[in-house]
Amino acid sequence: MAETVARCLRVLLDVDVVLDVLTKREPFFHDSATLLAACETGRCEGLVAAHTVTTIWFLLAKHHDASFARGRVSDLLRIVGVAPVDDDVIKRALVAGFPDFEDAVQMAAALAAAADYVATRNLADFSRGPVPCLAPAELLALLA
Repeated sequence: MAETVARCLRVLLDVDVVLDVLTKREPFFHDSATLLAACETGRCEGLVAAHTVTTIWFLLAKHHDASFARGRVSDLLRIVGVAPVDDDVIKRALVAGFPDFEDAVQMAAALAAAADYVATRNLADFSRGPVPCLAPAELLALLA
């Protein structure tokens, strides 16, 4: 009899969740950091959209410097994978009907990467997407 191996959840982390951790934003830091730690320990598979990496770099370099940004992005990429943002993802985002194009790109990247969930604090703007969205605390409850 063949054994069934359970696949861990694939979670695309919205840029706000990653920035909560990297900038220690309160009151969001704890839940976001705990979710990122779950990715690091293999309790779930974490992803970020490709454009999230460039956004994080830009913001960290602007508020610190390029060396700081390089270190944080390198640390992040040891924990999560990158969901590609290609022409199909952009085209899907353009017709998604989201009020915010960046959110539409996040959702389209999550769908293309076969993510099970999008982790975000911006649940209202993601509610129309095909990939379910949960706040970090809700995802942590699922993983418990």
